[in-house]
Amino acid sequence: MTNFELSTENLNALKSIRSQFEQFMMLYKCAATEMLTKIEVLQEEFNTAHGDNPIEHVSTRVKSTKSLLKKAERKMIPLDLTQIREKIHDIAGVRITCSFISNVYELSDILQNQEDVQVLGFKDYIKDPKPNGYSSLHLILQIPIYLSDRVELVPVEVQIRTIAMDFWASLEHKIYYKYMKKVPRRLLNDLKEAAYAATELDLKMESLNNEVKTIKKQHELIDDDDAYLQIKFFEKALALSKH
Repeated sequence: MTNFELSTENLNALKSIRSQFEQFMMLYKCAATEMLTKIEVLQEEFNTAHGDNPIEHVSTRVKSTKSLLKKAERKMIPLDLTQIREKIHDIAGVRITCSFISNVYELSDILQNQEDVQVLGFKDYIKDPKPNGYSSLHLILQIPIYLSDRVELVPVEVQIRTIAMDFWASLEHKIYYKYMKKVPRRLLNDLKEAAYAATELDLKMESLNNEVKTIKKQHELIDDDDAYLQIKFFEKALALSKH
């Protein structure tokens, strides 16, 4: 009888732990969704008001239980939800791919300046790439999640990068996965050279984009002058018709 009561008590304890963990992970799923909504609103505004959307692609992810526990073990964090929450800030993640480097910083500023967003961390791997060549802008943004009885502040890691940076990072991940993180030195060197090439491509594309903007602006000024002359012509014609 005692063994049965102990077993029942243990079972209830496990159910309670599982329930707490599910609620814990639910907050991060909601945070990823909330951040995605913020970005989708910006996309809609860019398309409607500006006719030029700098955001090429957006994706979200929430760490799996296995991945989260492995990271906690690697960082020697006790399996305590409070400590995990305080010390691991990339449980929920959003990745934004932009057209140009200038778009990356523009979007970063917009997100950081939103009233309900608190910036917990900022790492600029574009100005200061990692030794392997990795480039991206990383933000840790804390956002409010409104539940039925309370508000929870949840961190989300936001990675913003260009198409070239994203392509390089995807390739690097595939190579590391294939070689089980034991990548031959030759490939590592090739990857680093590819990272430099991606950076050069980004800078060239940025330069071309700026040139196109300048030409477009000049054409708009000419169009404005033509429109002004047309208005003056019709005003004069209207004045003459009244005599």
